[in-house]
Amino acid sequence: MGKKVKWSWSSAVVGAASAVAATALLSAKPKDPTFHLVSINLTTFKLNLPVLDAELVLTVHVTNPNIVPIHYSSTTMSIFYDGSLLGSAQVEAGSQSPQSCQLLRLPARLDGLQLAHHAARFVADLARREMLLDAAVDIGGSAKVLWWDHKFKVHVESRVTIDPVSFDVIDQENMSELELLHA
Repeated sequence: MGKKVKWSWSSAVVGAASAVAATALLSAKPKDPTFHLVSINLTTFKLNLPVLDAELVLTVHVTNPNIVPIHYSSTTMSIFYDGSLLGSAQVEAGSQSPQSCQLLRLPARLDGLQLAHHAARFVADLARREMLLDAAVDIGGSAKVLWWDHKFKVHVESRVTIDPVSFDVIDQENMSELELLHA
């Protein structure tokens, strides 16, 4: 006959809890992060006749709804006006804790020459005090689950209506799409 094995309820409960936690982490469906433009601040206004260039700081509220922290690489956001590339904003590499929110301050540069190509539309937008901007960015990174790094890419498109005089954000629509990359 064999040896008698002593049963331990505490070991069984710890083992079951560990198995449930590992299964939950591995099977949890990742959720898209959310982005919300909070403010636009003009930092530099340069007159380069016949056009003017502007440097701004975009303050963006980002939410990571996932149960794991994320790490992302630096990238550039493209800003469009009336279908033309107007400028760009730098997104520095960083990380974000699980189920958290943070504010990102993104330095942006707008090219006045591109705005000059749409002078008639821009003057009309100034008169209405309503200007429509589009932005797009692809952010790549990884989320660590236990000892595995899961690579991802988030594509974000934003349509923002601002007051071109005060730079107040009037309205916005943000769409993000998360893609998990397989190694």
